Amino acid sequence: MLTPPGDAHFMAAALALSERGRGRTGANPNVGCVIVKQGVIIGRGWTQPGGRPHAEEMALAEAGRSAKGADIYVTMEPCAHESSRGPTCSISIIDAKPKRVIVATLDADERTRRRGIDRLGDAGIPVSVGIREPEARSAMAGFLCRLENARPFVTLKLAMSLDGCIALADGSSQWITGDQARAHAHLERARSDAILVGAGTARTDKPGLDVRLDGLADRSPQPVVLGNDPDKPAHWLQISEPAAIADLPDINWLLVEGGAKTASSFLQADLVDRLLLYRAPIIIGGGLPGIGDIGLEKLGDAHGRWRRTDQRQLGQDVLEIYDRAA
Repeated sequence: MLTPPGDAHFMAAALALSERGRGRTGANPNVGCVIVKQGVIIGRGWTQPGGRPHAEEMALAEAGRSAKGADIYVTMEPCAHESSRGPTCSISIIDAKPKRVIVATLDADERTRRRGIDRLGDAGIPVSVGIREPEARSAMAGFLCRLENARPFVTLKLAMSLDGCIALADGSSQWITGDQARAHAHLERARSDAILVGAGTARTDKPGLDVRLDGLADRSPQPVVLGNDPDKPAHWLQISEPAAIADLPDINWLLVEGGAKTASSFLQADLVDRLLLYRAPIIIGGGLPGIGDIGLEKLGDAHGRWRRTDQRQLGQDVLEIYDRAA
């Protein structure tokens, strides 16, 4: 069966909306949805803070009665399980009587997986699955990682000199990178549920770990410290080892920022899914290395682990983004 030419375009719009909810949806996936009639988008939605309303609920509310006979594009299979927090999206869609439903990827939650699309099909609504599925899985990688690997999706951020240092020998690190790179790093914070530093960094630098960008201050992530820090602020969470990120409540996206020891411990535990490397055009020489020993015994084992997916110029600095390849 051929895919209608507009499906990829409208699913891309739904995916863009899904990014608005990233880092704010709690245990829920950051889903995006658009409702289209005669080539015009009449309803838009994305998962709201805390997980409700769902994207479909928001889009259906905007479209109103016009949703009848329309096409509904949603980045993840509409939910099928009952919840005290809001309506079941697959039932709401059936009630709206759309012409068809286009889904990017199935739900990883076993309470819904295939039940949502089967319910729609049983109601006589044609359903297509798989349009832009790789992009959808990437956009909702935090939720999928938590469901499939029982832990948050982990991004490790490092700001380094050309020779791989994160500070002078005395620990001075403000500032290695420039304004644009630091602003981008704060944007990454705004897209994360939680941000983690090591106890040493917390004690030495006393970081705020908040988002300092105009209009995004309310999107500051939950601070977490690795190790023992008796002086941590009361609202910070504390874990004893990297594996304990599995116990962090309702966290899909975790940003790891602090210290060579912390970076090494997450890499050694094989818990890093994405690398953000901000490189400043400076050479420090004799400074503190960005990453310590990760237990590598053979050089061959280091190859094939990372795939560069993006590179950007941020003022005088360069950002390289790497995704886990193996």
